[in-house]
Amino acid sequence: MNGSPSALIADDEPLLRQELEKLLAKAWPELNIVATVRNGREAVEQFEKLSPDICFLDVRMPGLSGVEAARRIGARAHIVFVTAYDSYAVEAFAQGVVDYLVKPIARERLAETVMRLQSRLASSRPSPPSESLLQQLAAYLHERQAPGPLRWLRASTGTTLRMIAVESVDFLRSDEKYTCVGWRDESGAPAEAMIRTALKDLLEQLDPHQFVQSHRSVVVALRAIRHVTRGENETATIHLIGRPEVLPVSRKHFHHFRQM
Repeated sequence: MNGSPSALIADDEPLLRQELEKLLAKAWPELNIVATVRNGREAVEQFEKLSPDICFLDVRMPGLSGVEAARRIGARAHIVFVTAYDSYAVEAFAQGVVDYLVKPIARERLAETVMRLQSRLASSRPSPPSESLLQQLAAYLHERQAPGPLRWLRASTGTTLRMIAVESVDFLRSDEKYTCVGWRDESGAPAEAMIRTALKDLLEQLDPHQFVQSHRSVVVALRAIRHVTRGENETATIHLIGRPEVLPVSRKHFHHFRQM
């Protein structure tokens, strides 16, 4: 291999991506992190553009998982799976003889992984995870990803990670690459936070009995609605309890509010 080795990091949590990047900078200063992405789809897209030598893939990500991303990348890069502690997953990784890191990432474990990667880069071509391992992990993720509606949102501000209970959320509004979360703090006062998860990805995880889409860029909690004012051409506006925001209702989603 000529030049410095390169790597891609994929994790849906911004703070965890940053933490792994910092740890790698200390454990392997020569490694060039060419991209940090938030899901498997972006990981595959950036891999095709940049062809990094190594891909650190979080196993569980919205949309395309790290398992599916690894399958698409195949033998074109060295794969390192990253996972929250789970005895089943770790056992599967061990049996599959594949590199993995467990969150929170221990420096000693990362150092061992770096040594193995350096050795493989110097002496061999990438060896993809076996298809049987990927099938096993995919089946496991399918079981674990269908427990019920989303319960928590993670909003990062600087170095602070805030956990927002979905039951305290009044509305969600798309804001370019981010989603604005209108919620109630511990005292019940209105608050807002920005998260990086796309609105369409959040909508798939919300309880449809508690949340409804009113506009392509807005989702509202039914319990937060004070009243709905009808407009022209089957449009409307939503007025919230104890909040100044007025949310739009488009013709496409007007049927949700016809009886209000």
